[in-house]
Amino acid sequence: MSKRYPFEVVSGKPFVEQVGEWVADVFYDILPEAGFEVRDEQIFMAYQVERAYADKKTIFAEAGVGTGKTLVYLLYAVCYARYTGKPAVVACADESLIEQLAKPEGDLAKLAKHLDLTVDARLGKSQDRYLCLQKLDDARLGYADTELYKDIYDSLPPFVGKAEALQSFHAYGDRKEYPDLDDVQWGRIGWDSFRDCFVCDKRHRCGMTLSREHYRRAADVVICSHDFYMEHVWTYESRKREGQLPLLPEHSSVVFDEGHLLESAAQKALTYRLKHAAFEELVTRLLKNDIRESLAVQIDRAIERSEMLFDALAARSVKVAGSDRMEIKTDAALLRSVAELDAVLERIEENLVFESELFNLDGYQLRIVEEHLEMMRIALGLFAGPTPPICWTMDGLTGLTLVIMPRTVREVLGERVFAKPMPIVFSSATLSSGESFDYLAHSLGVPNYLSFSVASPYDYPERMKVSVPRAHPAALIEDSKALTAWKAEAALDAISRAKGGVLILFPTREALAAFKAAYERTGGEGGRRFLFEGDREITVLISEFQSDMSSVLCAVTLWEGLDVPGPSLATVVMWALPYPPNDPVFDAKRRESADPYREVDLPYMLLRFKQGLGRLIRTRQDSGEIVVLEPSIAAGERPESDIRASLPAGVDLTIA
Repeated sequence: MSKRYPFEVVSGKPFVEQVGEWVADVFYDILPEAGFEVRDEQIFMAYQVERAYADKKTIFAEAGVGTGKTLVYLLYAVCYARYTGKPAVVACADESLIEQLAKPEGDLAKLAKHLDLTVDARLGKSQDRYLCLQKLDDARLGYADTELYKDIYDSLPPFVGKAEALQSFHAYGDRKEYPDLDDVQWGRIGWDSFRDCFVCDKRHRCGMTLSREHYRRAADVVICSHDFYMEHVWTYESRKREGQLPLLPEHSSVVFDEGHLLESAAQKALTYRLKHAAFEELVTRLLKNDIRESLAVQIDRAIERSEMLFDALAARSVKVAGSDRMEIKTDAALLRSVAELDAVLERIEENLVFESELFNLDGYQLRIVEEHLEMMRIALGLFAGPTPPICWTMDGLTGLTLVIMPRTVREVLGERVFAKPMPIVFSSATLSSGESFDYLAHSLGVPNYLSFSVASPYDYPERMKVSVPRAHPAALIEDSKALTAWKAEAALDAISRAKGGVLILFPTREALAAFKAAYERTGGEGGRRFLFEGDREITVLISEFQSDMSSVLCAVTLWEGLDVPGPSLATVVMWALPYPPNDPVFDAKRRESADPYREVDLPYMLLRFKQGLGRLIRTRQDSGEIVVLEPSIAAGERPESDIRASLPAGVDLTIA
């Protein structure tokens, strides 16, 4: 056996075929001898994934819970990375799933332990998972809890505050290092998209920058989130123009774990965000240089026009119930403000061309400004275009943000991701719709693909119970307080009879907050410990939940991917059916649909519902109950029949 590969490589024989033969040995011989159960579904999946690597194609690998799909794609990805000399990228749905893949008892650890295959896997976390040194400086002076931020500052590595060249350093500043901060506190010191990192004087001592130096050198695997991978795709060309390295290194293959969520991540990454304060700060820097008076006048005019535009946006922004996004009521006056700002930006761009020839401005800083102005003009052009994109505003501590999102992402993804001759694996238990993968392939711009589907090997009829409490008629009327009170009572009742840990899944943060308030009014429940998403860092909450078999984890973002086997998770309570949020993105999809409920709301809800079901049974020995707090189902209204059809074969829905 070579040091590079876990098998002897035969010259002249296709490499991927040799990997397949070794994988067969792993599942038929090596793992069974180590006490692992052989799964026919897992072996079938391995042969299908081999085709994608051999032909360098995209494959939709739909495999139910318990098929061991993660181990399959890791075996091929690692071997192929070593063969090509470029690491594989495994993109997970969110940061908590990244941590689960890399945890000590995860699949990467199993490879090292049972296959004598040490994998160099490194985490490439999103920017918003890192501390911003500039914002930390502001927080030490600007908030009531300044002592908290002073303590964080004092805990920074010594080299952060030194001016001399670094002799040795280590990554720091990961969100996970500050587990006791709630989301609001972290928001005051965490990175955000309006910080101009390229001109930050602390950037070479920034924890985010140092982490990139680390994961870019991964030999086998870089593990990141969907959001981060899409950000890499979206910024690839602009970062190269600015003289920066791309966010991710050149890679040999990509695995999109929970790949059914990739479209929303792509839309998020391809989104333009405009803020007056950020624009003013950027262009004001030019005034500090020796520039011509005509350019200075245009910059002052642009700042004035930008302020007028955001005042106009604020006056036309309407709060959307159940969302932190505001709808924009567009009219002729608003479009005139957009056109006036765009005209001034165009004149500034023309002046900068002349200014660059005079060499009055630093070349690097000039490129940054030109990139930002180009981004703003593209965004404003989309906003005022004949086919308006999806737009909304959000209010924050530093003012209003205008968000502009493309309606579709398939053109960009089709060109920049799926047109490349590279193995790409979509892995999830829910990728198809009506036994077809065409819907997902079309929405993502995948022209040609391989696909397969295998069911879970678990005995769901014997292991899973699904019930819907029957609501009192008072809870069925349009009285949100009465409905919340009934749901809180039903949830606490399910918790009281649970024989292990309980996961409560909420469709929105507002719903979680409503339950938290109701729970706090009761003074507690049976000595159980309640963990609420947002109170502390999510991966720390998951770890504590898994180690405490009587705890209750309340979460909004854990419908997919959470893997907690055994009695630590014996009951799943769904606060409501997970319909799409009431926000501009889904409103746009509804407006374009002939049947919004059947074509937009229902498919989204059923997919997330099935993902929620998948949190309960993680091993053959697991058993437990799913409780769905939805009065409409108990009353026989829609979507009772669709919910019943979505349950695993043989599992019945009980109206309690």
